[in-house]
Amino acid sequence: MIELLSQPWPWYVAGPSIAVVMFLLLWTGKSFGVSSTLRSLCSIGGAGKNCDFFDFDWRSQNWNLVFVGGAVIGGYLAAHFLSSPEPLQLDPRTVEELSELGIAFDGSFLPEDLFSWSSLLTAKGLIVMVLGGFFVGFGTRWAGGCTSGHAISGLADLQLPSLIAAIGFFAGGLLMTHFLFPLIF
Repeated sequence: MIELLSQPWPWYVAGPSIAVVMFLLLWTGKSFGVSSTLRSLCSIGGAGKNCDFFDFDWRSQNWNLVFVGGAVIGGYLAAHFLSSPEPLQLDPRTVEELSELGIAFDGSFLPEDLFSWSSLLTAKGLIVMVLGGFFVGFGTRWAGGCTSGHAISGLADLQLPSLIAAIGFFAGGLLMTHFLFPLIF
């Protein structure tokens, strides 16, 4: 059973599962998004005293806190109990492109050249993290939500702003991947 769970779920299981969750959220009048959880946490911490954006009834959004807590617990369980011992299989062209950027692929989900304290504690690593974090936070606030909120919940609700935001997210990802990432690395 554990071996079956350690494999990626096929699209015909994962897709309808997401659709059922989205239907239930729409049916109950709620919208999905993870960035609103940070707003709830800041509100719980008292940030509403200093900033009107955080001054709201966070209890009305407490289901988001349960969702993120479940995602953290589920991620831990998946990483420690359901992951496959086999190395990650990538297309050889992807491995070649990574090596051209100076990133050694060793079969793990998190290459050491990108995800380690030694790479973070360099000038390039700090700049990428700080600027990347700023742009993600700024973009999320400017777009009125995160990629999961717009691309999953907003599109399921047929919201035009979510379609525009999702197109922008994908265009930004393509620009970063093909133009900026090679300049940085």
